[in-house]
Amino acid sequence: MIGAAFAAISGRPFRKGTEPMSDDDAIVRIEGDRIIPSAYAAGPWDPNAQHGSVPTSVITHIVEHMPAPGPMQIARLTIDLMRPVPLAPLQVKTETLREGRKIQVIGVSLTSEGKECVRATVLRTRVAPADLPEAAQPAPFLSRLPLDCPIVPENPQWAGFVKSLELRVVSGGGPMAAAGPTACWFKLKRPMVEGASMSPFMRAAVAADFPNGLSSQIKITEWLFINGDLTVNYFREPVGEWILCDAQTSYGPNGAAIAVANLADEKGWIGRSIQSLVVERR
Repeated sequence: MIGAAFAAISGRPFRKGTEPMSDDDAIVRIEGDRIIPSAYAAGPWDPNAQHGSVPTSVITHIVEHMPAPGPMQIARLTIDLMRPVPLAPLQVKTETLREGRKIQVIGVSLTSEGKECVRATVLRTRVAPADLPEAAQPAPFLSRLPLDCPIVPENPQWAGFVKSLELRVVSGGGPMAAAGPTACWFKLKRPMVEGASMSPFMRAAVAADFPNGLSSQIKITEWLFINGDLTVNYFREPVGEWILCDAQTSYGPNGAAIAVANLADEKGWIGRSIQSLVVERR
């Protein structure tokens, strides 16, 4: 169970998707061991299903509030999408699969009406100073910073979660532009969880689920290219509000593809994400 850190949050009902959006409106509410999504959680494939960034970021939030044997940070997050995640209340179960001084593994399951929608495992590793030699430093970070990049105009066809993002393109065509490899800065403009601050790891989780939509070379109006999973690896903790997703997709001949992205904040590279895709004509 989630525990006392997630006691029920009372407040006004969520707005309907047709009502004006306010930057103060949250995307989900956590009540005990339930996640209640708003209309802002909707994804691009089905208006009744959530965007993958939402459960990914919410699971990150849950894990960051779970007890650890010492200072730890998220090193890997793996999400298996067992079925579409509905715009409906989700039941949460958590389990500590391994407890150690250097490594902790946590399992998280999200269910709707008794059916599992998401199964996640999160690896946290010990935080301790490491005096590394110069040869072990990350590759140079050469990207333009977000405020030096053009903002992506809002597309009238966008709905749900994507409307809550500010996007700035470094290279390529932007989300769902079918322009191939693309690098784009992401900033979430509203709270993910009502009553809770947005951590940098939660922000990184949002951008990490976008490689397939960001770097597609095929049109969303003609093709489906839905990810069945997501794995994110971090080698350092993110900082700030902006996360860069530098993505590309590789297609196989039999309906499989992978979308991969290098992730960064304004100080440099932080990790990588990868998605396994199922590709088919609409």
